[in-house]
Amino acid sequence: MSLFARRAGLGLARRSAASTLTAPKRAFASEAAAALSGPSFKLNEDQEAYQELARRFTAENIIPKAKHHDETMEYPWEIIKAAHAAGLVNTHIPQEYGGAGLSLLEGALVSEELAFGCSGIQTAIEANGLAEAPLLVAASHELKQKYLGRMTEEPLVASYCVTEPGAGSDVANITTRAEKKGDKYILNGTKMWITNGGHANWYFVLAKTDPTQKANKSMTGFVVDGDSAGIVKGKKEINMGQRCSDTRMITFENVEVPAENVLGKEGDGFKIAMGAFDITRPLIAASATGVASRALTEAAKYAHERKTMGRPIIQHQAIAFMLADMAIRVEAARALTWRAAGIKDQGERNSYAASVAKAFASNAAVRNADDAVQVLGGIGFNTEAPVEKLYRDSKILEIYEGPTQIQKLIISRFVEDRFKP
Repeated sequence: MSLFARRAGLGLARRSAASTLTAPKRAFASEAAAALSGPSFKLNEDQEAYQELARRFTAENIIPKAKHHDETMEYPWEIIKAAHAAGLVNTHIPQEYGGAGLSLLEGALVSEELAFGCSGIQTAIEANGLAEAPLLVAASHELKQKYLGRMTEEPLVASYCVTEPGAGSDVANITTRAEKKGDKYILNGTKMWITNGGHANWYFVLAKTDPTQKANKSMTGFVVDGDSAGIVKGKKEINMGQRCSDTRMITFENVEVPAENVLGKEGDGFKIAMGAFDITRPLIAASATGVASRALTEAAKYAHERKTMGRPIIQHQAIAFMLADMAIRVEAARALTWRAAGIKDQGERNSYAASVAKAFASNAAVRNADDAVQVLGGIGFNTEAPVEKLYRDSKILEIYEGPTQIQKLIISRFVEDRFKP
């Protein structure tokens, strides 16, 4: 579908949203944000259309099925296919490769809405963006055409393979090796916690090609076809939250990779892998904002319904102040996310802003989920209440794509440099 056709459809969706939207009344939606002055906070018509499309899709396709996928841990293929058909997957792929070419801010709007429904399903969808980001950063036109192009043609998923059993945030210690032999590389090693690993059509893989070099020059990024001989997919990991997201160990045993599948040039892998986070960390912040917003929505709805001492508990200051704190976190997380995305969209480096947004928003999600369980009390601790799932799902947001401690390390280095005497 062309970009023009997609946007024409989105305009229609925006005009008809009032009669078709089935989502529950949302707290602090874009209508309030759009009323604020300043270019960073007023959404244009296309942005509002994407936001409304994602919101309606979530209400109709994700919220009704989230509990099922959490309980069964079934991979949400039917939802991914529907999201792909709606134009809500691979949103940032450029138009020349068949994508909509959305800005990072527009992608963040979509991510927040999808995560409002279920961050596990949103992670399965958004993991494509993480795998594709290194190609956007450094791939040749031919590689983009081959691997990004196919993602827009049919509902496929891809995976980002950097973390290993003994190397998470310490990327310099990865042991996966790629040895060049003629016109191909031979890849050996094991990656861990790979999202979409069991279903990936292709993998972005970071491997050491010259261990004699310094860590940041010793690694190379590759695109590896998912059906290559020698790829061993481990069991689906059973995690505390986001249980429908497919997370596995992936082992590469003498996997042959054509030399043309190198991203950039040999030795650029670390820089490319880290550069991808400037694109994806604002999207994690957006999904965290969605979780924080859902927690606030559920807590506030319950606080209106639940009565003690003759009045709704929302009228008791103890509860009202908790909800106020939750609202503050949602607003701040959203503002930081939009800022990080906006800086990148303006062509400027956003590493600092992306880390600030990711650190704050993920913490906001965890704290709001915690507070929502507290507001609901006993029912909040029960699996019948959606906040119990939010509580479990939220924690990974402080861990994947760089834990909070790594974000603070990045932030502190910027602060050190800025205030250097």
